Amino acid sequence: MLKKYLEIGKIVGTHGVRGEMRVECWANSPDFLKKFKTMYLDGGKTALSVSCRPHKNIALLTVKGVGSIEEADALRGKVLYIDRDDVRLGEGEHFVQDIIGLEVTDADTGEVYGKVKDVLKTGSNDVYEMQAEDGRLYYIPVIPDIIDRLDFEAGAAYIRPMKGLFDDED
Repeated sequence: MLKKYLEIGKIVGTHGVRGEMRVECWANSPDFLKKFKTMYLDGGKTALSVSCRPHKNIALLTVKGVGSIEEADALRGKVLYIDRDDVRLGEGEHFVQDIIGLEVTDADTGEVYGKVKDVLKTGSNDVYEMQAEDGRLYYIPVIPDIIDRLDFEAGAAYIRPMKGLFDDED
């Protein structure tokens, strides 16, 4: 089941003396955060009315009711969440949080190879870090030749492994 509230970043410090906060953005870019008027703390339990703007590689966040450096500093270290219903993703776009934990399954045989442990950004394509039951790590390029489909209802990433992906074949 997909989570309703998604981690989007972490408050890492203050900016200025009027309560603005620096946010380490866990999305593709700090620009993504400026669309949101509501963010949440505590896994979605506490709603915040916010405005956000990109600044270099971080986002600067203003929260209604937080007007001093002391009030902002009290929120340092808190993780920010967004409501999944507030986001519209394009075709073929997914949240990394939804991919982590999927069972990597052979699209043809149904054999389960392991679970996605992380999604690595490499530039040209993402790479799924998969951990097998024996603890070994494998790296699966997210390319159409390998990734058949993602089925979030079934909790599976279906793949067609290329020769040498799971062994040292030539």
